[in-house]
Amino acid sequence: MKPLAKLYLERADNELAQAELLFQISNSPELQQKLNLPQRYTFYSGTISHAYYAIFNAAKAMLAEENVKTSTPNVHRKTYDAFEKYFVTSGKLDFKLLTIYKQLLIRAEELLVIFKREKGKRGKFTYHQLPQANKEPAEQSLKNANTFYKHINATLEST
Repeated sequence: MKPLAKLYLERADNELAQAELLFQISNSPELQQKLNLPQRYTFYSGTISHAYYAIFNAAKAMLAEENVKTSTPNVHRKTYDAFEKYFVTSGKLDFKLLTIYKQLLIRAEELLVIFKREKGKRGKFTYHQLPQANKEPAEQSLKNANTFYKHINATLEST
């Protein structure tokens, strides 16, 4: 495996570990107590964000292995488009991986929209309802990121 691909894969692994950790903390009163966190705290939005970055970096690893580079501006869109073109459309990877990638890209973009909309506001929705409402999407994001990462990792390890 090429060094840059390995670096991106390590980043993906790290992001996935962070997503899993944040999800576990959000679901464990015992962990929250050990960490001196009030039980009202959840980190589901962080789980979604880190799950997305695990997928993003795994996709970048695949692209780096093929010497395909994406950069700013719009690096996330360019990476998604390049991943689709080089691996899914060509049939090198399962279309399901593209679907997973797209779902998390949309979910991450939705969080950014919510952040922009709620920036500067304080209220019940932002501090009490939003984090808990993100539990199911966070759980699905984590499952998707695990599936995506494991498949990409296995593919790159075999090269």
